[in-house]
Amino acid sequence: MWTVVLEEISEFVGGRAAALVFKDSGSAFVEARYQFGIDPNRVRLYSETYSKFDPFAALAFVGGGQIVSLPDLVCFEEYCKGRFYQEWAVPQGWIDVASAVLDKSATSYVFLSVFRGIADGMVDDEMRRRMSLVIPHVRRAALIGKVISLKREEAQTFADTFDGLGAGMFLVDGRGQIIHANSAGSAILSEGSVLRSMNGQLVAGEAQINKTLRDKFAMVDQGDAALGTKGLALPLRAPDGERYVVHVLPLASEARLRAGVAHTAIAAVFVRKAILETRSAPEVIGLTYKLTPTELRVLLAVVEVGGVPEVAAALGVAQTTIKTHVSRLFEKTGTSRQADLVKLVAGFSTPLAD
Repeated sequence: MWTVVLEEISEFVGGRAAALVFKDSGSAFVEARYQFGIDPNRVRLYSETYSKFDPFAALAFVGGGQIVSLPDLVCFEEYCKGRFYQEWAVPQGWIDVASAVLDKSATSYVFLSVFRGIADGMVDDEMRRRMSLVIPHVRRAALIGKVISLKREEAQTFADTFDGLGAGMFLVDGRGQIIHANSAGSAILSEGSVLRSMNGQLVAGEAQINKTLRDKFAMVDQGDAALGTKGLALPLRAPDGERYVVHVLPLASEARLRAGVAHTAIAAVFVRKAILETRSAPEVIGLTYKLTPTELRVLLAVVEVGGVPEVAAALGVAQTTIKTHVSRLFEKTGTSRQADLVKLVAGFSTPLAD
């Protein structure tokens, strides 16, 4: 809505155009993010070329809410001889600008500028008076917009983080409606074998498990402490026999309930195959136990293939060679059984998606 607002502000204070401008203190780049009355091509030229010549790029040194015009910042006669005025302002019929800083931080600031037409003359006391009436409201709106943007960025950061997980994850409300699904969760829904979405609701393929999920979601939504904060785990089985495990983590903490904070998502549901996770970072295992490349190869083969005979056949070497490497693995890792080696590798598994 900023375009409409800037048009009304410009008309009220006696200007021909207006812009809400953002400036990074660490660079010469200035962005007229919202504007009225400025040709889009001129906006592009301003951002790419002329912003570094704009006298108002020095507004970082002006106090918040203080209204300034060009003569307050530079020698006006010299300004009129410069590129910014000759090549950017004059072609648009502008002679002066009234600006005020709305918000300022250590790294950036935002200001409102209203452009004065040549036919209207320089910024006068009446324009400053009217600007002073507008500035507090624009400043408040800009700060609210900043908070909203930060919340959006925070939400996007969480979404990106969840998408990086290897397990499927769903945020649901008290009725089991899906509020958010990560990439792995969306893939599970697309398969539709163990979980699917029906009218936006998370539904399990097995009727009894589905009823249990519904009951648990309702318990959390009603603040039932019986479920606790650790959640619960449920088994799932796909039609092809693949087994999965579902973890339900309540999000309705006592602290949030006492604070009376309104929240839509009442539980996080994590879904993964019920298998030993062996997708690990082999280089980390090798560095941890100072394994040679061959020893690391044998270790991973033990996990993926099986015992000594199977590994020897898979790698095309003698069983005695594999036994020698396994003995060295036992010595370096402090284990004594092949099953312990499998557990060791599983302990280095990553929760991140491929």
